[in-house]
Amino acid sequence: MVVPETFVLPPWYLFVPLAVALVGVVAVLWLLEPPVTDETIVSFVPWMMLGSALHVLYKIDAFPPLVETLFSAPAVYATTATVAGAVWILGSVLYAAGLQRSIEWFVGVSGTGFFAVFASFAVLLGWDLGTFQPFWPVISVIVAGVVTAVAWIALSLWFTQVATATGATGVLVVFSQVLDGVSTAIGYDVLGAGEEVPLSQVILETGATLPTAEYLGAGWLFVLVKLLLSVAIVGLFAEFVREAPRRGRLALGLVVAVGLGPGTHNVLLFVVT
Repeated sequence: MVVPETFVLPPWYLFVPLAVALVGVVAVLWLLEPPVTDETIVSFVPWMMLGSALHVLYKIDAFPPLVETLFSAPAVYATTATVAGAVWILGSVLYAAGLQRSIEWFVGVSGTGFFAVFASFAVLLGWDLGTFQPFWPVISVIVAGVVTAVAWIALSLWFTQVATATGATGVLVVFSQVLDGVSTAIGYDVLGAGEEVPLSQVILETGATLPTAEYLGAGWLFVLVKLLLSVAIVGLFAEFVREAPRRGRLALGLVVAVGLGPGTHNVLLFVVT
C-alpha cells in the first residue's frame, strides 16, 4: 500500500457533484488555455496552502458532519482545486474584459484571503483549546528556507541554465519538498508525531536504524531524500520548461503542490495541536 490508511472518500451524493464540478472546471481551463508563467505558479501558492488549512480543520472536527468529508484526504485536494480553478477562470474572464490588471493578481489575492481566514480560524481554535504551540513549526519553516537558499545558490552556480530556465517555479519546487521533509522530521523526532504515508515511514524507519540516529535523529535522512529528489526534478524538467513553458511549469506546479500541501499541513497542525 502506497497511500495513507487515513484516506477517506466522501459519500456518493458529495463525491459525484465534486467530480463533475472538477471535470467541468478542467474542461473550461483546457479551452481557455490561460498563460502559465512563474507568476502564475506563485499566485497559486496560497491555494495550495489553503487545502492544507482545510484539512487541518477537518482533523480537529471544525466542519459540520454533513460536509466534513469534502475536506478529508484526498477529497480536500479536489475541493480546493475546483474552487481555485473556478477563480482562475473568473480572473481570466475579468482580465479579458479589462476589469482586472492581471490574472495572477486576482488569483493570488483571492487565495491569500481564503487562506488567511481559514488558517486564522484554525489558530484561534488551537488557542481556545490551549494547544497553540508555534515554536517548532516556525523553526521548521526557517530551516526549510535556509536549506532551500543554500541548495538554490549551489544549483545556480553549478547548473546555471537549469536555475535560469525554471526560475521561481524551481525555487518553489525545492522549498516545498524541503518544507515537507523538515516538518516531517521535526514532527517525528521532536514532537512524537506519526507518519501516515507508508513510503515516508520506511525512510524514517531506515534513518532510525543508522548509527547517526542517536545524534541526529531519524528524520535527517528524509530531509536529504526530499532535497535530492526536488533538485533532481528541477534538473530533469528544465529542458521541458524551455521547450514547452506552459506544460512544463504546470508539471512543476503539481510537484510544488505535492510538497507544499503536506508541508503546510504539518506546520499548521503542529501549531494548533
